[in-house]
Amino acid sequence: MTFVRWLNEIGPDDQTAGGKMSRLADLARAGFEVPDAFVVTSVAYQTVAANCALGAVIERALAGIGPDDFDELAAAETRIREHLAAAPVPAEITDAIAQAYEDLCVRRREVRLPVAVRSSSSTEDAVAASSAGQYDTYLGLAGTAAVLDGIRRCWGSLFGARALGYRMRHDLSHADSPMAVGVVELVQARASGVAFSVNPVTGRRDRLVVEATFGYGEALVQGLVNPDHVEIGRTDRRVLSYKVGDKRLVSTMDHQAGHVVEVEMPASMRRLHVLDAEEIDALVEAVIAAEEMLGQPADVEWVLARHRRPGDPATLVQVRPVTTAVEPAPDAAAWNPAASALKYAFTPGRPPS
Repeated sequence: MTFVRWLNEIGPDDQTAGGKMSRLADLARAGFEVPDAFVVTSVAYQTVAANCALGAVIERALAGIGPDDFDELAAAETRIREHLAAAPVPAEITDAIAQAYEDLCVRRREVRLPVAVRSSSSTEDAVAASSAGQYDTYLGLAGTAAVLDGIRRCWGSLFGARALGYRMRHDLSHADSPMAVGVVELVQARASGVAFSVNPVTGRRDRLVVEATFGYGEALVQGLVNPDHVEIGRTDRRVLSYKVGDKRLVSTMDHQAGHVVEVEMPASMRRLHVLDAEEIDALVEAVIAAEEMLGQPADVEWVLARHRRPGDPATLVQVRPVTTAVEPAPDAAAWNPAASALKYAFTPGRPPS
């Protein structure tokens, strides 16, 4: 049984890596800039679950509960998580994870390399029934003990109340939704955010959207920060609008605590432009290339590393199809992208106003 795989060992049809990490492997295989990583496969989770009779515990905890019974689902979550947290993990699994983490430190030439420990469920980011965002990610964990604890907590997040209700509502089996976990080098982020190759709200395919904040992207993903919002014309790649967000919080590494935390943004940086023209161009290149790889509109999470130089590609840490966009309104053709580009264009090398 294979409990650990590196990105270059994950094939296109490898179901044991989960959706999130399989797509990261796709990005790496296609030549995108991605962080180094390994996957604790769903085989490891299934082994632990089978050894502790988790299926029977789930069945008892959910007996008589409906998908909208939130209080009861929350109580069931607690029972299931506690049972899984107390389950013994075979030494062959912990040894494989510990060795892989040590190898990752060697590959990156850094002692106690900080990593992101990210859930990667087999149903996560599915096109027909996306369950993205329901499971846990832990940023900035360092050391074998912290990584092992993060993996356990990611396994437990498979049974969050929201995830349980979601699977009930969509008639998905709890047993057939195993959890893989990615252990991913934490890129030292100057800025991070999301980018879409289509407007995810209006469905307009003539515009790309980038949202950006300083530091790590956790505050943005959790909806705790108002990011910069940029819209770019697809045809000529001109910036059509740049709205500066009032960024009151920032996710930053707390080395004493040993993980990424959210702190108050210094007042002097709250209204600064996160991105310049060259960085926007790099993100546009990345999201369009990701769309071409997927064969459909793409939603990417990106990082601009502190050591990145102009001309370097953006680092992508996640990609998935856009599943929420609607088709453009019938009068969308009346919009004049050239006129808008001229109205909102800014001089390359200077931040847009």
